[in-house]
Amino acid sequence: MSIATMVLGQSGTGKTTSLRNLNPADVLLIQAVKKPLPFRAKEWVPCTQANPQGSILVTDMARTICGAMERTKKPIIVIDDFQYILANEFMRRVLDNETGNQAFAKYNEIARNAWDILMMAGKLPDTTRVYILAHTQEDDSGRIKAKTIGKLLDEKITLEGLLTIVLRTAVINGQYLFSTQNNGSDTVKTPMGMFADEHIPNDLAAVDAAISDYYSINQPA
Repeated sequence: MSIATMVLGQSGTGKTTSLRNLNPADVLLIQAVKKPLPFRAKEWVPCTQANPQGSILVTDMARTICGAMERTKKPIIVIDDFQYILANEFMRRVLDNETGNQAFAKYNEIARNAWDILMMAGKLPDTTRVYILAHTQEDDSGRIKAKTIGKLLDEKITLEGLLTIVLRTAVINGQYLFSTQNNGSDTVKTPMGMFADEHIPNDLAAVDAAISDYYSINQPA
């Protein structure tokens, strides 16, 4: 069973930047929206038919994402940004002028696609680590959670409830960090003893090393 982790945070708080120390040869980065990486990334090249060992695949289609996750031999998969997988499909169907039962059914189908991706993230080989980057939103009770596309979807699926590890970005005194402990009004959670500190550097390579050590996953040399 693979290990899936969600990293939550507002835009500009260091989610994508946290990839900077990962070895791109070990990573399949699935971008829901094509955009430049926010660090020097010469070795992060597209994954294509001509170069199937590339590091970046751009798609927001759930079926394509699940297929790529299942096929890749790379030990680390990063999905960035999960919210746009939901929002892009929603907007395409709005533009298709769906009405009545079709309009209502789209929420069920979008929820199913999100669920399919999260289920795939947890059933890959034992040595695989999946990192799902997502924006945050505040619900009616003031709780900070993963951003979706509205209450109808939230009633059908609680994204964080399908995962054991949820980190959240924090910017404190100019430092870009990950929060590892729940503050009582968010959905952060980590296994007991995985991280000693409440806040750690926003370094996904260090997070991956900690997860691999905790679960006794042999990392490549």
